Amino acid sequence: MNITSNTSKKYAYATLITRKSYLAGVLILSETLKKHNAAYPLVVLFTPNLCPDAIKVLKLESFRSNLILHRCDHLLPPGDVKIELIAERFEDTWTKLRVFELFEYDAVCYLDADMAVFHNMDPIFDKLDLLEGDWLGANHACICNWDNDPWASEDWCPENCAYTPQSHPSALSEPTQPEKGAPRTHHMINSGMLLFRPSKPLWKSMIGFFNTTDLLSGFLFPDQDFLAHFFSGRWRALGWQYNALKTMRYWHPNIWRDEEVVCLHYIVDKPWAKRIGEDGVAGYMGRDGITHAWWWDEWEFFLKSLEKERLDNPDAHDELLPLINNSVTPPLNLESNGNA
Repeated sequence: MNITSNTSKKYAYATLITRKSYLAGVLILSETLKKHNAAYPLVVLFTPNLCPDAIKVLKLESFRSNLILHRCDHLLPPGDVKIELIAERFEDTWTKLRVFELFEYDAVCYLDADMAVFHNMDPIFDKLDLLEGDWLGANHACICNWDNDPWASEDWCPENCAYTPQSHPSALSEPTQPEKGAPRTHHMINSGMLLFRPSKPLWKSMIGFFNTTDLLSGFLFPDQDFLAHFFSGRWRALGWQYNALKTMRYWHPNIWRDEEVVCLHYIVDKPWAKRIGEDGVAGYMGRDGITHAWWWDEWEFFLKSLEKERLDNPDAHDELLPLINNSVTPPLNLESNGNA
């Protein structure tokens, strides 16, 4: 099946923003989808607490690109469930499950707000042929744990990672699958990219499990551990290139090729939160200078596009450009002058 045969289908990309600190990420996700000629809209779910300034910027973006704003409520575990998170940024991730309520679409490809697209993403919808009706398309979590994070379980090691036995170029089209009898870690999902067919029966089953299971308090990564349990035996890996975790560039040279990255996932620290130093160092362990530079290149391209449009509509852009610029850390010269 190819994209042209699906023209009668109503497809969409989707993402979620719950706080202003991810505004720059959503903008670059939207802009890079547009830059690479995505045929389908980006539905941006946002929660009631999102500040008015961020909504103003997203409304501007909706006029510039194929972006649809969709307000949704927070999704939280039942009140008697005690959750201990390994990172504050996971507090809102349960709400990501709200994308399964987009019943007006035949299929949805969810993308995290910290992702950027570097090739046309539309062929992901061809992968629907691999999924039975209520199955999920996703990719594995990388559990190599080369950084020796103390919260990781003992079986988080390279030999148990689903990406380790793969090789290039077969990993692009024949990824390791979460088959019965495979190591526990081969059944773990990274939820940065999800492909599914929304339906009311699927959501009813999902929210019913969410509200009744006693497993929630034990999940390290809230939404993706939930999805791995809920879709156990009902999900397929679609290929690393559609959810290319930035750490895989140096953890999995067995499969990674820069030119084959379709959608890059900026896990952990975000590129817009800190400028790259003159030494090219960026990221949690200082090894992400190249991939973070790709993001900043897209940001500069975005700003130049806005400047060109400013000539046609100066009033709107003059009001919003400061809000857009404030969504990223200031240039290094401003930081060094104490003006951050």
